[in-house]
Amino acid sequence: MADGREILYFDLDPVPRTASDTRDLPSTTTHSRARFDPLLGEWVVLASHRQTRTFLPPADLCPLCPSTPQRATEIPESDYQVAVFENRFPSLSSIHANLPATVEGSPLTPLRDGFGRCEVVCFTSTHDSSFAQLDQRRARLLVDVWAHRSAELATLDDIGQVFCFENHGEEIGVTLSHPHGQIYAYPFVTPRVVKIAANVAQYRKANGSNLFGDILAAERAAGIRVVAVNEEWTAFVPPFARWPYEVQLYPHRRVADIPELDDAQRDAFAHLYLDVLGRFAHRFDTPMPYVAAWNQAPTPKSGVPRDDWWLHLQLFSIRRAAGKLKYLAGSESGMQVFISDTTPETIAAELREVR
Repeated sequence: MADGREILYFDLDPVPRTASDTRDLPSTTTHSRARFDPLLGEWVVLASHRQTRTFLPPADLCPLCPSTPQRATEIPESDYQVAVFENRFPSLSSIHANLPATVEGSPLTPLRDGFGRCEVVCFTSTHDSSFAQLDQRRARLLVDVWAHRSAELATLDDIGQVFCFENHGEEIGVTLSHPHGQIYAYPFVTPRVVKIAANVAQYRKANGSNLFGDILAAERAAGIRVVAVNEEWTAFVPPFARWPYEVQLYPHRRVADIPELDDAQRDAFAHLYLDVLGRFAHRFDTPMPYVAAWNQAPTPKSGVPRDDWWLHLQLFSIRRAAGKLKYLAGSESGMQVFISDTTPETIAAELREVR
């Protein structure tokens, strides 16, 4: 790209990609820093440069649409299937910075640079579309894209976890409406994964089996919270769901991360995921805003055990009813105790009925 960022194209069949970025762009500068919260034992990333990022532009000014002779965008080609590029306004910086060990005036707050990588994954060149509207071949291609990027980013120095995700819907807080997701390569293991890994290890020690696998087996046996299933994957509402609409997708055979999925698992995921997304899209009169979050194992160099990790996708929405959103208020935001307005069994039954 004109400012030195990398862009990659992924196609179902070979397509020559020769277009160049004709824009006159200044070099990107990021000021990401990470400060450690000694009370919670978690890193907090500060990325103040993102205040100036593009915010909900009209369709004719979308930076994720293909370039035209009249307007150059983030994607130089006149058409594309899937495009991946480094975010111009990344939360993490691709360059290490030399910083003091602690925050000025706060010796109990460790400081580190915000090293990592943030990529944008454009699902289609069609602006007025969505993941749910993709055909199965394109959805399968995206599984391969996630696998490719996860494997490559995991090899970068100091990367502890790779997170592939999609924010969908203005209510969720998206700043660009073009169908796209993102990938973060963190320089640490995220709090969610640290906590899950510790509980999985404790469960293994106490019971001699895999906590993920036992949860999956129980849900498949009970069936009351299962939304959809095929030969390789099961989608179910977890019995402990904290979001109004939440579905988790598990492969029947354990893998630690997306690159470990074989062809059969990738094909079957594309089929089942489109099914579940369709149910989300048609549950109400307007499509459901959602977050789709891949829970992959930490990278081998992270130091966190991977042997028992079971890859899964968490799909959830803040919509609790037609025209009503779930806000994270006092209990959720202040004490991190979720209070649900729905029950997992009711939500699973509702989603099973959606076609």
